[in-house]
Amino acid sequence: MLKQLLTSISAVAVLLVGSSANAAMQEPINLDQLLQQLQQGQFEQTEENKQREARFRAEANEQARILREAIAERDRLEKLSETLETQFEKNEIELAAVTDTLTQRMGSLRELFGVLQQVAGDTSSKLQTSFVSVEYPGRSEQLSALAQKMGSSSKLASIAEIESVWLALLQEMTESGKVSKFNTEVTLANGEKANTQVTRVGTFNMVADGRYLELVPGTDTVAELIRQPSGRYLDTASALENADSNPVKFAMDPTGGSILGLLVQAPDLGERIDQGGTVGYIILALGAIGLIIALERFITLTLMGGKVKRQMKQEQPNDNNPLGRVMAVQRKYPDVDTETLELKLSEAILREVPKIQRNLTFIKIISVVAPLMGLLGTVTGMINTFQAITLFGTGDPKLMAGGISQALVTTVLGLVVAIPMTLLFATLNTRSRHIVHILQEQASGIIAERSERSH
Repeated sequence: MLKQLLTSISAVAVLLVGSSANAAMQEPINLDQLLQQLQQGQFEQTEENKQREARFRAEANEQARILREAIAERDRLEKLSETLETQFEKNEIELAAVTDTLTQRMGSLRELFGVLQQVAGDTSSKLQTSFVSVEYPGRSEQLSALAQKMGSSSKLASIAEIESVWLALLQEMTESGKVSKFNTEVTLANGEKANTQVTRVGTFNMVADGRYLELVPGTDTVAELIRQPSGRYLDTASALENADSNPVKFAMDPTGGSILGLLVQAPDLGERIDQGGTVGYIILALGAIGLIIALERFITLTLMGGKVKRQMKQEQPNDNNPLGRVMAVQRKYPDVDTETLELKLSEAILREVPKIQRNLTFIKIISVVAPLMGLLGTVTGMINTFQAITLFGTGDPKLMAGGISQALVTTVLGLVVAIPMTLLFATLNTRSRHIVHILQEQASGIIAERSERSH
């Protein structure tokens, strides 16, 4: 038993010694020293427990005080909440009574103010998109403020505010039938701002310096259209600005800018040609080459035909025209028989035919190749369109319509080149055949004359 007690005391001593850095560094001690250290440690632990207990009691008293204060504050707030709830119920009853009294006193005026609020809001929205507001700014803001005021049941409109609504409508109707000129700030296409004279045509269009203007959304300012319509419309804008009291033609948009916005989005001739791509430019190049050749052939055949006609009136052959060179064969071989002369004349005519019909075949080839190249461009364009549909789907009809439109441009270019080339080939071929026919006719006359002499 004693041995077990000593073992327990030794274990406790080891723990105490391990908790202290100084004890850990000491050498092993005997039983008397161990008992002394245990007694000293127990005394220190008892003192520490007493201090902790004292602190706990002090904190418990403080927590109790805080709890009492919190309970008192809760009771006070509960009483305040009951008071405010009672006051709120009384206020609701009084507000309902006052509202009923207001409704009874207003009577039919409530319907009037409701209509006034709706009309003021609609008119404000309309004036925000009206060109008249550029000349008379601030109208939409006033009506918008009036509509917001009428939305509040505690505020009523005055007679002056009611009159301002129909005055704004009357002004809008009056100004819609006028052509007015005034100075205002205009945002130019390059981003700069300039104060210039603006001509307003009712509520439909505005022009300045021969260019159409658009209303900047949400403001009372205007800006030049970045993309202007074609020249024939701009000419009417310039004529309007320079007009006096006499009537002039003007391209007016009755929708207030919607049609004009669609019109300026339409591609011009240069952009249409660009849509044709490489195939389109090749077709145009072929058309230009064919046109140059046709012009050269037209001038040459015209001069040649005139010389042939003059040669027909002369007995002496001239070497500056095909007929003269054919007629010179008769003088060159005066003693040959009829058959030999016929062969010589046929040989001379055959030498002249290539000169007369030179490059006409190339014009015919262009007239045939151009529509085929246009078809090639259309097919490749449709392939690209279907590839785009495969990637992006068919949710946007504009994607399909735009791709098909670009694909068909090459077909149009091919037909534009082929049709005049066909007409030019037919005309020039007719002229060349006419000259060849004259040569053959004159050659037959020479042979007939030689045959008569021989007989």
